[in-house]
Amino acid sequence: MKLFNLPAAPDGERHPDPALRGRLLAIALLVLLLWPMLVASEFQPWILFDAQSLGAAWQFLATFFPPAHDAEFLAMVARETWKTVAMATAGLSLALLGAIPATLLVTERLSISRIGSGRMAPLPYVIRQAVRWLLVLLRSVPELVWALLLVRVVGLGPTAGVLAIALTYCGMLGKVYAEILESSETHAADTLLANGAGRLTALLYGALPEAASELVSYTVYRWECAIRGSVIMGFVGAGGLGQRMEESMKMLAGGEVCTMLLVFVALVAAADQVSKWLRRRLS
Repeated sequence: MKLFNLPAAPDGERHPDPALRGRLLAIALLVLLLWPMLVASEFQPWILFDAQSLGAAWQFLATFFPPAHDAEFLAMVARETWKTVAMATAGLSLALLGAIPATLLVTERLSISRIGSGRMAPLPYVIRQAVRWLLVLLRSVPELVWALLLVRVVGLGPTAGVLAIALTYCGMLGKVYAEILESSETHAADTLLANGAGRLTALLYGALPEAASELVSYTVYRWECAIRGSVIMGFVGAGGLGQRMEESMKMLAGGEVCTMLLVFVALVAAADQVSKWLRRRLS
């Protein structure tokens, strides 16, 4: 049944798009903002299609095949892969030890003092802001920079990588966990706090059940990022698969680099499957 009888457009005539002008203005504004940034960054993609660049790329990629597959090399890759995963997992675990208490402190929804008045007391507010700025400091320094600094303190090896991941990811996890908890349903947590429950009880029995799936998904994603970061930090002496890859690249051993890249892709794919499995279990 027709509720409205709209007049049909004459043949060959189309109604103008009312949002077309806004979209064109947005695109023009985006180009105006982006162009100075491309100029300042000296972005020159046409260099990739230069004859010399294409020749060098082909010569390098030709050494990738066949991938190195001798038993001794594969055994070394397996050891370094395990070391890389262990570095990422240990670093993320240490980050969680700092991020979870920080989340309790910076999440306004879990503040006991705001119950009734709706506002936090002065001392909790100051503590919350201090912890928030600490998290900003930790995540503002990339893990690669932390690794460069820590290699000079603790020496070469995975220890520097583990500590670098722990410092940076503590800031990232604490910030995002707090944002997830702030944006989730808070009725259960508010009820627990209003009836005398502590912050930890409100987190475990009120906030976590509502946000568990999103929190786990983000944590596994960060674990995947930590694996990638562990490989990158190997290039500055933090050990693991990245350090072996850097040595192979210096020797122009393309087959070895290809094998390690394939292992790296498999690691990221495995982390993605773990994330999917955990989300299904929590849904």
